[in-house]
Amino acid sequence: MTSKIDFNRKDLPAKTLLSLYENMLKPRLIEEKMLIMLRGGRLSKWFSGIGQEGIAVGATKALQDSDYILPLHRNLGVWTTRGLDLTRLFAQWQGKEAGFTKGRDRSFHFGTLEHRVIGMISHLGAMLPVADGLALASLLDGSGEIAMAFSGDGGASEGDFHEALNVAAVWNLPVIFVVDNNGYGLSTPSDEQFKAVRLADRAQGYGMRGLSIDGNNVLEVYHTVKTLAEMMREDPQPVLLECMTFRMRGHEEASGTKYVPQELFDEWGQKDPVANYEAYLLQEGVLDQGRIDSIRNTLKARINSHVEEAWAMPDPEVIFDREMSDVYAPTPDVLAAPGDAKTEMRYIDAISDGLREGMRAHPELVIMGQDVAEYGGVFKITDGFVAEFGKGRVRNTPICESAIVGAAMGLSLAGKKAMMEMQFADFVSCGFNQIVNNLAKNHYRWGHAPDVVVRMPTGGGSGAGPYHSQSIESWFTHVPGLKVVCPSSPEDAKGLLLSAILDPNPVLFFEHKLLYRSEVGMVPDGNYQLPIGKARVAREGEGLSIITYGLGVRWAMEVAEQYDAEVIDLRSLVPWDKEAVLASVKKTNKVLVLHEATQTSGFGAEIAAYIAEECFEYLDAPVRRLGSLDTPIPFHPELEKQFMASARLEEVLEDLVGY
Repeated sequence: MTSKIDFNRKDLPAKTLLSLYENMLKPRLIEEKMLIMLRGGRLSKWFSGIGQEGIAVGATKALQDSDYILPLHRNLGVWTTRGLDLTRLFAQWQGKEAGFTKGRDRSFHFGTLEHRVIGMISHLGAMLPVADGLALASLLDGSGEIAMAFSGDGGASEGDFHEALNVAAVWNLPVIFVVDNNGYGLSTPSDEQFKAVRLADRAQGYGMRGLSIDGNNVLEVYHTVKTLAEMMREDPQPVLLECMTFRMRGHEEASGTKYVPQELFDEWGQKDPVANYEAYLLQEGVLDQGRIDSIRNTLKARINSHVEEAWAMPDPEVIFDREMSDVYAPTPDVLAAPGDAKTEMRYIDAISDGLREGMRAHPELVIMGQDVAEYGGVFKITDGFVAEFGKGRVRNTPICESAIVGAAMGLSLAGKKAMMEMQFADFVSCGFNQIVNNLAKNHYRWGHAPDVVVRMPTGGGSGAGPYHSQSIESWFTHVPGLKVVCPSSPEDAKGLLLSAILDPNPVLFFEHKLLYRSEVGMVPDGNYQLPIGKARVAREGEGLSIITYGLGVRWAMEVAEQYDAEVIDLRSLVPWDKEAVLASVKKTNKVLVLHEATQTSGFGAEIAAYIAEECFEYLDAPVRRLGSLDTPIPFHPELEKQFMASARLEEVLEDLVGY
């Protein structure tokens, strides 16, 4: 066969040419074996990258081993070129205990920091912002490492794609964004996905360099990526690299390829990256048929051996305690206790003080958010931080919540702590996927807990309307892997924020805006931590129990004396202090669960259900819960006052007392 691709070895020695060949052949032969296993029922699903090996292998070989790579389904060559143990990789695909996720996730949905490879989640584009965070860590450390993230042409329509490229351009991050343009997003052809002639043309709009190359030409991929990487190490800046290729099989095997015209298969079949490169090496005298047969036979034997070894491995052990404990990373056993010296502070000043103490105690902590640098944030919590900690660690961001949460995860993968200020909690919907599917699930899936805190100015009472006043904590209490904290006092706000920073797990930290400048208290000086998951008895009483948090604590305290109510301030919702709640209910025998969030499906329903299950025989009245109206929160002060649960609090308490 004569090569149909115009290869140019330049000054590459035969050893490098041969290494590229063997590294391309390995994923091709593995895929052929996987397709046999799929048909034989020994594999549940497969996403084929046959015909795209030149991109994954050429790009990976061009990088240093210390560079991060974030591949997708069809980039098997990344994993094999980085030298992952094949037995463990096959065990992963078969859902075995020995796989990287212990049977908890499939395919390439995992990472291995040892090999600097971070796999995908099913939501296309989601890992591109993570690459930004990895590259930012390199930039801050001056390590010279780069990140390379893969996208398909279909995934290039995702919002995360645009946000990630924009952030990388604004921050001059050393990221190579590789688009495997294989012509189809599942069954939808490119001309129904985008109108640009080339996806690389988009780069100009972000102010970055864009290139489009032949992805089936492994030498062109290798030379291009190597040149770009060397440039980036000297002058960090992102590049969009479009690699033209074709998907020779279905999106996944079950979907088939009937929607693809046969002439495309005929055309691209002539451009097979492995066959053409093999023909080129034969022409160059680097290979002969005997060497080809030997390499193939050796690889096949090795693959078969690893497959059978993995197949013989046990399925995952079903261990209840392990499944539950692996959702979160272990937290520090010893916390710094508050000292005796105290200073009177407003709630907002306590948060600022806690954040400053956290930045001093953790030099690896990076704060990101809209207007958080010189401006000090819209609430001025980070005012003066740039002067003390520098713009590297206190970073203004574009308005792109999803990308910044993803970048925070990338920073944590690189060993840093990250904090993002969500300008208003309401805006978190724009970063929802990164929080609930990336941050929350990572430790359970492959053992790395993203060390990220997302601060959330929350709640109403200031006439700010439906998009700046919502109480949305229950959106996240349903998601395993997240911790949710809702302090009500200045002392708790500082101590719990410092605990959130110390905690290696992702923490959503809700700060009530109405309390910022109206709640004042004595706050311990210095660095101290309060345990996440421990409630506080805000007031002891005998008449009934009010279980609440956030602004609800103020409401409860305003009426507690006339009802002799015991007020339990939960302080955190995940985890929440079941023991403290049960002890109070057993003491008073009547209970109201109170919160500012709308009543239906608010977190109070969870607490009420638990009390009914565990304390039924102690109750002298049905468990009552009170939330705000099941409407969006309105703008006008009188409408907002009616909306709030506090408008009906005394009426409900009278009913409960008189039951």
